Amino acid sequence: MFRISGSPINPEALKTQLAAAGAGACVTFEGWVRDHNEGKRVRRLEYEAFVSMAEKEGACIVAGAREKFGLDHALCIHRVGTLEIGQIAVWVGASAPHRDEAFAACRYIIDEVKHRVPIWKKEHYIDGDSGWVHCEHCAQPGRHHAAETTPGESTAAPRIKAAP
Repeated sequence: MFRISGSPINPEALKTQLAAAGAGACVTFEGWVRDHNEGKRVRRLEYEAFVSMAEKEGACIVAGAREKFGLDHALCIHRVGTLEIGQIAVWVGASAPHRDEAFAACRYIIDEVKHRVPIWKKEHYIDGDSGWVHCEHCAQPGRHHAAETTPGESTAAPRIKAAP
């Protein structure tokens, strides 16, 4: 299930929807509004979405993750509207028989949502300026995380290596 919401996200209520007798793991991710981006101090954010398209594409991502990782349940909720510092902008949860699948699925869902779902972010800065953010490197799957690379492999597009 994927949903766009104009209301604050309640992680505890969402987490209960991930329960399953066969689940041995539950992984959740909360994307919070932070007070800075690319050297600028941020006051608040505004999110807009093409809701029908966003929900359709988001549902495809979550369904794909359920199949790909053998999940019991998966959910993703993304906020729209004005959000203040510290509020949750996006929430992802996945439950699965094992932790590896739950972690991988949660990561896959947030990366794919950032890359594929038509949601736009406008930052309002402390100095009074504002602007729509199109962070191409933020929207590409696999970015913004520490990862190991093999010799000769570029760090521009790292891969996460599974534990032996």
